Amino acid sequence: MTTILDVRDVSVQIRVPGGRRVQAVDRVSFTVASGETLAVVGESGCGKTMLAMAILGLLPSGGEITSGSVLLDGEDLRAAKPARMRDIRGKSIGTIFQEPMTSLNPVLTIGRQISEVIERHEGLSRPAARPRVIDLLGLVGIPDPSRRIDRYPHELSGGMAQRVMIAMAIACGPRLLLADEPTTALDVTIQAAILRVIDDLRKRLDMAVILITHDLGVVADVADRVMVMYAGRAVEQATVDDLFASPQHPYAQGLLAAVRRPGQTVPRSHLVEIPGVVPTMLAPATSCSFAPRCPRADDRTRSELPLLEEIRPGHSVACFHPGPGR
Repeated sequence: MTTILDVRDVSVQIRVPGGRRVQAVDRVSFTVASGETLAVVGESGCGKTMLAMAILGLLPSGGEITSGSVLLDGEDLRAAKPARMRDIRGKSIGTIFQEPMTSLNPVLTIGRQISEVIERHEGLSRPAARPRVIDLLGLVGIPDPSRRIDRYPHELSGGMAQRVMIAMAIACGPRLLLADEPTTALDVTIQAAILRVIDDLRKRLDMAVILITHDLGVVADVADRVMVMYAGRAVEQATVDDLFASPQHPYAQGLLAAVRRPGQTVPRSHLVEIPGVVPTMLAPATSCSFAPRCPRADDRTRSELPLLEEIRPGHSVACFHPGPGR
């Protein structure tokens, strides 16, 4: 497989009121290959979405990449000018956000909105783009696309609106699809259908996919590899099978222990929880950020920073005391 995206030691800081800076992403590295799905998981606030915004060049006001590189097919996106990034977004990188109803323009038909992407990046006229739009709507599973192309967003269900967002994201055949919590606002049955659409398109178009989620059930269904993030850092990377069978970092083990298994009748209040709270990220970490919550913490953990190291082929962990959970 060909490497599509190569993120190397990327750090992101966000300036907050008072002049302070939050270390939203701290020296994160990973790759994604064509036809592969990488899931990025972790608690809210761990840096998943900020990492995605850094890749897209869409960091909020006060945010900046302070180190590292983002290579898309060998091109460093950090060095790309704004006009070049506008070409890349929508053509080389497709994006699906978690709230389709807030991402779609309520006063334009869905056909018009998808057509604008094709017109902008492919140079087609609106009449010439219309058959492509109908094909795309059919590809993502919208019934009777030739009729629904002229519908407005408010005339669609949440699941149908998200399919429109997927059609828009793949309209120009991107090399990379970045999906940020694409099923969060949908019910369980619709979630499964949307994930199947994304997975089918990955196989058909040979795209690389980054799936940002906090739902490990989603990860098990569609991902090939997983990167677990905590407090802005990557603490474990492995194949899905390896991570679920033998997680090595105590935080990854805590996440898996908190998942209700199929057929499990234990009340949610009885599920295992990770004690403590996520630390504030006002500076790059100099020791293990998980130490205050970790049963394996010792003096070394509290004074030194564990780096992501490979413990076996394809499985890396940032922990001085990795090992299977009890």
